[in-house]
Amino acid sequence: MTRTARIAIIALAALAGAVSAYVVTRNAKAPPVLGTATLLDAPRPLPAMALVGQDGQPFDTSKLRGHWTLMFFGFANCPDICPTTLAVLAEAKRALADLPAASQPQVVLVSVDPGRDTPEQLARYVAHFDPSFLGATGSPEAIEALTRELGVAVMIGAPGADGSYSVDHSAAVFLIDPDAAYVAVFGTPHAADAIARDFRAILDAR
Repeated sequence: MTRTARIAIIALAALAGAVSAYVVTRNAKAPPVLGTATLLDAPRPLPAMALVGQDGQPFDTSKLRGHWTLMFFGFANCPDICPTTLAVLAEAKRALADLPAASQPQVVLVSVDPGRDTPEQLARYVAHFDPSFLGATGSPEAIEALTRELGVAVMIGAPGADGSYSVDHSAAVFLIDPDAAYVAVFGTPHAADAIARDFRAILDAR
């Protein structure tokens, strides 16, 4: 092979590489600019879940597939953080009502107080904020497996003389994509407009 032919082959290879890089770059979407949410570098599939839904039926990752989901961990007897956060999520959901049905997020409250939160109690509790909200509970082991995977801190206090006890937990809201993968987290303090705005940005970047 002559020197001229070798140069021509190298030039063609370089041109092909440049074209390929241009096409990839041109088709790639820029990462969204977010206000309060933190986007993961790559979606993280959720582990198998063995929870119980507010209807008493098994609640696993199949309940998350095909939907965007805002997942929050709390409990029905929560005095402040939970009702405040659920009210914010209800407002954020209303702000996203103009999106196509498949793009509107469902909201799921996972109980961190399975000793007191029955499916029936959760159903009544979440419906107070929005009739479409879903509640899920389960065994302490099943809940602990999910909270550990997502890094949700939970501390259940010792029962008092009257049997009551406190439950402390982190208040982050997790965004789960339609493939049941964790993609982003909304830190505190929560604001409905900020959640809605960041959700739209993440949706547009997909």
